[in-house]
Amino acid sequence: MATKPTESITILSLRKLSLGTAEPQVKEPKTFTVEDAVETIGFGRFHIALFLIMGSTGVVEAMEIMLIAVVSPVIRCEWQLENWQVALVTTMVFFGYMVFSILFGLLADRYGRWKILLISFLWGAYFSLLTSFAPSYVWFVFLRTMVGCGVSGHSQGLIIKTEFLPTKYRGYMLPLSQVFWLAGSLLIIGLASVVIPTIGWRWLIRIASIPGIILIMAFKFIPESARFNVSTGNTQAAVATLEHIAKMNRSVMPEGKLVEPVLEKRGRFADLLDAKYLRTTLQIWVIWLGISFAYYGVILASAELLERDLVCGSKADSEVVVTGGNSGESQSPCYCHMFAPSDYRTMIISTIGEIALNPLNILGINFLGRRLSLSITMGCTALFFLLLNICTSSAGLIGFLFTLRALVAANFNTIYIYTAEVYPTTMRALGMGISGSLCRIGAMVAPFISQVLMSASILGALCLFSSVCVVCAISAFTLPIETKGRALQQIK
Repeated sequence: MATKPTESITILSLRKLSLGTAEPQVKEPKTFTVEDAVETIGFGRFHIALFLIMGSTGVVEAMEIMLIAVVSPVIRCEWQLENWQVALVTTMVFFGYMVFSILFGLLADRYGRWKILLISFLWGAYFSLLTSFAPSYVWFVFLRTMVGCGVSGHSQGLIIKTEFLPTKYRGYMLPLSQVFWLAGSLLIIGLASVVIPTIGWRWLIRIASIPGIILIMAFKFIPESARFNVSTGNTQAAVATLEHIAKMNRSVMPEGKLVEPVLEKRGRFADLLDAKYLRTTLQIWVIWLGISFAYYGVILASAELLERDLVCGSKADSEVVVTGGNSGESQSPCYCHMFAPSDYRTMIISTIGEIALNPLNILGINFLGRRLSLSITMGCTALFFLLLNICTSSAGLIGFLFTLRALVAANFNTIYIYTAEVYPTTMRALGMGISGSLCRIGAMVAPFISQVLMSASILGALCLFSSVCVVCAISAFTLPIETKGRALQQIK
């Protein structure tokens, strides 16, 4: 029997493959940025203190700026000034503001916001006190110009607030700062109504210097901006500041290590005109100039309408003649008319208007966005400038001035927020400084329109103010960047 051939079978021995022990992967340490820390810590007690102290810089600034409006009738009579001489005082204040806004903005981006804020307050308080001893008109103009130089640095307080606030709170907290400007304006008008008729304008200036001196002592409770510190490589100081904020807010820091690039090139004018920001910068400059022109135009026009009784086309023909000791001396063209208590009340009522639209302004900024909100309020400002020419009663005039003050204040609120948000940390202070500087050109021109041209043609002056507001409304509507809900940029 034939045997069946056997097939060769190959037995494969399967071995358990050993994959070996995998080397543990080195985990990268967690990192965070200042923006992450600010958002994680959230809003709390530190930000309330920040809001009160930095917001109070607006009280001081408002008192120093509004002081000229309430003192103008007095110095006009004391030194027998003509219209252009009274207007020159305001113009020179804003000239000093214009020059030093650029300088302080440049220095703040390089050496810190807090240092420049402190220097500006010391400077402003010193020269404000000296103004009360001015022996002549020339000295008064020079010393008030120096005050304008100091006041220009107060905007660093807004920048510090902006850089510490979480994104979702900026659109609410920054517009509320208008309350402090309102408080300063009302305070100086109220003080003027009591102090000028009793102990004189020099004591008014001395008393007005006190809030600034007190505020200087409160600055020690607010640290340097953490965003600025990391941009200069001082990470340790930034971490210490953020930990202090977290402790005050009873919150926690993000896990990991603070990491931000060290930015060697800071505060360069060329960066503002970089292709990415060129159009935004130019349009912002136009808007700042126009808003300032309209804002101070309303303030000075209010005083002028009251002092000279220019309502309903009546001219200031009934000038008070001021003669010198020599009976043969020619009559002075000086118009000498002090504010009556009713005039101070009208100024107070119209000033309160600055806060009237704040709730609507906050809603517009947060829901419509910065650009659309600003274009709407600028357009309404243009309309109400024209309505101011309507022959109306005293109550009607107060109503128009009230609404105008509300609108121009809303304009300033929005452009301040937009400018602080649109630029990165490396040039934020410089961007604010140059914008603030250029806007003072509008403030320098406004006195000659409100105090000189308005005496000759009310309609011409009001049409000019209205036209500028229309241009600003268009510029605001066409801004290329919307900052609503946008995180602050560290680098460009």
